Amino acid sequence: MKIYGDTNSGNCLKVKWVCDYLALPYRWIDIDTTKQQTRTAEFLKLNSAGQVPTIELDDGRTLAQSNAIIRYLARGSDLIPADAFAQAKMDEWLFWEQYSHEPYIAVCRFQMVYLGKPATDLDPEKVKRGYGALDRMEQHLAGSKFLAGDTVSLADVSLLAYTRVAHEGGFDLGKHHHVRRWIGEAERALGLSPVG
Repeated sequence: MKIYGDTNSGNCLKVKWVCDYLALPYRWIDIDTTKQQTRTAEFLKLNSAGQVPTIELDDGRTLAQSNAIIRYLARGSDLIPADAFAQAKMDEWLFWEQYSHEPYIAVCRFQMVYLGKPATDLDPEKVKRGYGALDRMEQHLAGSKFLAGDTVSLADVSLLAYTRVAHEGGFDLGKHHHVRRWIGEAERALGLSPVG
């Protein structure tokens, strides 16, 4: 399997982390999104949306969208709860991450890290919604070790990708004690080194 990805992207790292955790063999093909490498004719044949991550299976089939990819790769593993309702709760977090978390936390991080914007120049609405997402996670994690129960799941993989680097987007996790605890536990469960 080939993974076309940018190691600066949390969405791409989700796929790498799942493969590493499950010991799935892959070849990483680095795509630099800042150099428009997702817009080449060759890449657009793999993914007409021109986005990473994209995986290419051994038989030539391709799959895009980070949460769809990790959902496919982790089938039958302990990263997906066996109980149908717990599995649906995991999916609930996966959908929420792409709609209510990533557009704020990841976008603010991108603007600060890659566009060089100071935190004072960020869109206040994006910052407000980013803190709203972190607050929701804080509330939930006050009563749950992981997002979809007592063991790590794809919900944690998905939300960890940008939450662990939220500070790079100007977000202060000082008041989010449960989120910080969860970051450490999720990193340990997945065998990841903590972010500096």
